[in-house]
Amino acid sequence: MFEIDIDLIKKYDKPGPRYTSYPTAPHFSPAFTPEDFRNEIIRTNSGAQLPDLSLYYHLPFCDTLCYFCGCNMIVTHNRERIKTYIAYVKREIDQISALLADSRKVVQLHWGGGTPTHLNPDEITDLITHIRKRFEVKAQAETGCEIDPRELTQEHLSALRAGGFNRISMGIQDFNAQVQQAVNRIQPEALTRRVVDWVRELGFDSLNLDLIYGLPHQSAKTFEATIDAVMDIGPDRIALFNFAYVPWMKKHQTLIKAEDLPPAEEKLAILKMAIEKLSRAGYVFIGMDHFAKPGDELAVALREKKLYRNFQGYSTHAGTDLYAMGITSISQFGRIYAQNVKTEKEYYALLDDGKLPTAIGCRLNADDKLRRHVITRVMCDFELDFAAVEKKFNVDFEKYFAWGLGNLKEMTADNLVVIENKKLTVTPMGRLLIRNIAMNFDGYIERKEDSARYSRTV
Repeated sequence: MFEIDIDLIKKYDKPGPRYTSYPTAPHFSPAFTPEDFRNEIIRTNSGAQLPDLSLYYHLPFCDTLCYFCGCNMIVTHNRERIKTYIAYVKREIDQISALLADSRKVVQLHWGGGTPTHLNPDEITDLITHIRKRFEVKAQAETGCEIDPRELTQEHLSALRAGGFNRISMGIQDFNAQVQQAVNRIQPEALTRRVVDWVRELGFDSLNLDLIYGLPHQSAKTFEATIDAVMDIGPDRIALFNFAYVPWMKKHQTLIKAEDLPPAEEKLAILKMAIEKLSRAGYVFIGMDHFAKPGDELAVALREKKLYRNFQGYSTHAGTDLYAMGITSISQFGRIYAQNVKTEKEYYALLDDGKLPTAIGCRLNADDKLRRHVITRVMCDFELDFAAVEKKFNVDFEKYFAWGLGNLKEMTADNLVVIENKKLTVTPMGRLLIRNIAMNFDGYIERKEDSARYSRTV
């Protein structure tokens, strides 16, 4: 437990990147082509002791529109449209797998969306069977899927479990009926508990529940009832996301009335209440928006300084190469990021031409690699050894990062970070503002080359 200073949160709350990548996605460019991506795959698939693989599949379809959603999703009830998409994802699987060294093994696999369980059980089985034909998935691999209990049957979960999935992530957001009505996601607590029972009966290893604070009509008092219910359910992990109200990016968010959103003071009161209750219940505050039971792999990785961060948030699989398939998905390995096209039409056309469906990407330079390392370690270890960075990258840390260290003097005075003996340590309160701390090591911000509009940091 630690004292949560609302005034400090208000002081530093401003727009900023989430740093699921560095450089961040707004700096990706169409100058990075499908051929560039193919060449990078070939280049990084020769030699001994190649990294293990992490696979991500973007399945964008949903049954209904949740007004708060910030994901790349498509609402459809057209089953032929879904079947066509799956057929093309298989084509991408075939192209990617053919370029990878046969020796490489999958240690992490994740389906996200959208709603992956908008696929029917037979489609789930068909796709996972195809993946396992093309990739060797280790027996102890971490295999997770996001689900929506509102359209789920026990057969969906049985198909996932039979296919080797061992982790489930489920959105709740808020159990309050008025909030659910305002965001067009009617999900009674009883329904959620029934699906949780199925997950446990089928023997999944881990359950994560997603919550969102800052939604319309929320208050600390009403959201406390949701927190109490979630603690009673007892998931292994909890993600407590800040509602990113970005109607300029997600037009459907205009369906949420700005005047219905909780005032800044109330929103911070919600956050404070939730963190304090979850901490008292024994959940470890991983950082930003993640909580885990003390024995969970995330909590263990945090203690052992093995935590990692990528497009899926906090992870325990550092050092893997991430290959992402489906529209809008982002791959990350070596010195590159590559994001797929956004529309089905573009995706199908490129695959029909025998090309990888890359739309934009980024090839990191030496400065990017250095800063990515620093930002990742700050966000995952909540400390940074300047001497270790100097040894790894052959730089004078304090000279190279003079701009950021100068900015951090104010955060030091506010007891968000401690800098002494060539080491930076993030305080418990500082973890709430870790995005703000990381921004001081961002070269694009330092050089005033970042004009992107981001969600607020808290």
